[in-house]
Parts: sequence; structure tokens; C-alpha cells
Amino acid sequence: MAEIKKFGLDIELDEAAAQGNYSNLAIISHSTSEFILDFATVLPGVPKARVKSRVILTPEHAKRLLLSLQENITRYESNVGKINIPQHQTPGEPFGSKGEA
Repeated sequence: MAEIKKFGLDIELDEAAAQGNYSNLAIISHSTSEFILDFATVLPGVPKARVKSRVILTPEHAKRLLLSLQENITRYESNVGKINIPQHQTPGEPFGSKGEA
């Protein structure tokens, strides 16, 4: 089990979590009190995608995640180069999102 020190907080990372899950599809929904992020993998020729991980966040933490991702993407692009996203994606094509009120 690895331990990570960030911001004065000890974070434990067990072996299973450290392996991670590959995802090329995110489905995002929300209610008035939470945001739900479902991560799945879509494979060519397979009509069904199975959710591998679900993360439930408060609206405040969802916004903090958004800002942190933006900051990290900015740093990544300044070091590696711009990330290009194809303009024409079909519905259900990875990485999509779905918002619900």
C-alpha cells in the first residue's frame, strides 16, 4: 500500500486502486445536491458499455474538480502541446456527458 503526502494529508493508495480503470466514456448527471460521474469503456463493435467506476460529488467539490482539471490541462498543454478534440462526434461517442436537472 502506497502512502502519498499532499497538503499535509496522508493518502493511502491500495494496490487495486493504484491499477486504475481505463475509461473513454464519462456520463455526467446531477441533482440539486450531487453530481454523479460514471466512467465506462466503449469498445469497437460492442454495443454495450459497462460502468467501471462511479464518483459522487457535492456541487462544491464538482466545481473544485473542474477548476483543478482546467489548471492541470493548462499545465499539460504548456509542456506537451495543445490537446485537439475532433469537431464532429456522433452521439454516444466517447467522452460524452449527460446533464439532468
